[in-house]
Amino acid sequence: MERKLASVVVIDDLQPIPGADLIEVATVKGWKLVVKKQEFRIGDHAVYCEIDSFLPEKEDFEFLRKSSFRTMAGIPGFRLKTMRLRGQISQGLLMPVTVLNGYAYTLGEDVSARLGIVKYEPPMPASLAGVAKGNFPSFIPKTDEERIQNLSAEYEAYKNETFYVTEKLDGSSATFYFRDGEFGVCSRNLDLLETTDNTFWKIAHRLHLPDRLAALDKNMGLQGELIGEGIQGNPYGIKGQTVRFFNAFDIDAYTYLPLPAFREIIRLMGLEHVPILDTAFTLPDTVDELLLAAEGNSALSPAGKYVEREGVVIRSADKRISFKVISNKFLLNEK
Repeated sequence: MERKLASVVVIDDLQPIPGADLIEVATVKGWKLVVKKQEFRIGDHAVYCEIDSFLPEKEDFEFLRKSSFRTMAGIPGFRLKTMRLRGQISQGLLMPVTVLNGYAYTLGEDVSARLGIVKYEPPMPASLAGVAKGNFPSFIPKTDEERIQNLSAEYEAYKNETFYVTEKLDGSSATFYFRDGEFGVCSRNLDLLETTDNTFWKIAHRLHLPDRLAALDKNMGLQGELIGEGIQGNPYGIKGQTVRFFNAFDIDAYTYLPLPAFREIIRLMGLEHVPILDTAFTLPDTVDELLLAAEGNSALSPAGKYVEREGVVIRSADKRISFKVISNKFLLNEK
């Protein structure tokens, strides 16, 4: 599902911030945002822009210049990040629907394109960018689980499920596939040509993935996180680079393998999966409690060092339900 960076929402709640006279905290779906007092009322429609949104240089967004101005690929704009204001976490931006200039919206509509909002992509080293052979292939889903804050309507039903929990590693998404005799390598958004200097392809050969996937004698994809030197500052202190896998995908059946089958195929291929933190997890009472549970020391932290994990990914064993919970502590320290 393509991420809705800016959408029309209902304001679910407004609460005071202790010691703050001019601002209050709004709740939208599962997100908390700091807003001006008296700007909104509960039940109002508004435009919500998620964190990681990159807003264009327009008069409507000029108030963000001091806190959020960035350039992306040489283009100026405003990047939305998690912030703390008067002790309150604020994630994203809430604007009156008047920013749509009279457009006849529908509730829940994605208005990103109408406002010129795109996803912020940090600069990528040349060794990771690669040369595109094409767009990400249609026969495998991209690796981009929904955030739990966008699933507040489903949360109560999910409490009846049992999940397994893996650590969300701070790296670069990688997909490797073998389909009808062809081996391929993908970054998050692109199918990559094989070049001698591309890190994704180097890792594929170092781990013997073309031969290992071909030996399965079926059309299969593996998805994981590329981590190590030159990637997100290498928080895990890894020498060189490697991949920790989190999904195996049956291309012909167009389905993810359930957890037991995934673990077995990774074992048989002599590969490593992401840290599995719990295999019988049930959700706590609230999203806020779950967000606190996402915080903690990474299972890959170097000895004697604390590395705040990026968060966790929560999946049902059959992969029917899947979402991510990002640590607010991690987001507050994000550059």
